[in-house]
Amino acid sequence: MWRHIIIRLALCPVILWAIYTITFLMAVTIPGNPFKMSDRNLSPDVERAVMAIYKADDNWAFYWQYLDHLFQPVKALRGEGPLIDLGPSWQYRDWTCNQIVAAALPVSVGLGMTAMFLAVVLGVPIGVISAVKRNSWFDYTSLGLALIGISLPTFVTGTALLILFAVKLAWLPVGGWGGISQLWLPAVTLSLPFMAYIARLTRLGMLDVMASDYIRTAQAKGLPPRTVIWKHALKNAFLPVLSYLGPASAAALTGSFIIESIFNIPGLGQHFVAGVLNRDRAMILGTVLVYSAVIVVFNLLVDLTYTVVDPRIDLEES
Repeated sequence: MWRHIIIRLALCPVILWAIYTITFLMAVTIPGNPFKMSDRNLSPDVERAVMAIYKADDNWAFYWQYLDHLFQPVKALRGEGPLIDLGPSWQYRDWTCNQIVAAALPVSVGLGMTAMFLAVVLGVPIGVISAVKRNSWFDYTSLGLALIGISLPTFVTGTALLILFAVKLAWLPVGGWGGISQLWLPAVTLSLPFMAYIARLTRLGMLDVMASDYIRTAQAKGLPPRTVIWKHALKNAFLPVLSYLGPASAAALTGSFIIESIFNIPGLGQHFVAGVLNRDRAMILGTVLVYSAVIVVFNLLVDLTYTVVDPRIDLEES
């Protein structure tokens, strides 16, 4: 297992470098001059000087300079700067991308983790009950709702929930961030597609496991149905869900751009969108690298959790 972990950790910088390169090539193709679009009204001479400082006039010089300053362990050990330096923002005056990410990332993490908690806590029991009561009204209803949850885009469900619970019923605030009441609507909206997919995965896993020999043996021994279902069957049926939780959790953290816009949440997704609109190359690269690191870490954690849930799984052979 440790050999697998070391190999995965060694591949992480390579994966992030590839993502950085692809993102850079896409960012430089965005038309427009970020300094002409700002409200600074720079003169041509000052504009050229500013572009030279940020290396905006030489794409490949910017590429290597940004890559060179990105990881600075020596300066960090000396206390001369951060370990990871995402560079200065091109649009936000006197702000670095590190400061912006440090302020916005906890918001996105809180929203994403709440959404995934709701998705697992509600999706797994729904899938188990649907499998146990196969072809019942509950099974058909849950499958239909799951199909709707997967099919409908989040901006549709988010807007509908906002109109119903915030505007019509006035039970919850329209938007904003800072209180628990402001968390529920965006978290539920973000959790719905993940909840639907988890319910379907759990149902399929339970149907497969319930037909296996060891479950029939447990039932023949006279074990209570609740013990057979929740203790023996769910443990193996949960493995497909576990493999999905890694990318799903990363997607919940990184895929909340629309949710943050609908509910006016100051998360990292809004800064990424603003970076694209403002042609802020440093902000684009910084947010993408943070998101990519989260995805890589979550996938590694899922692989490690596999061996805890089912010790028969050998990471060296997978």
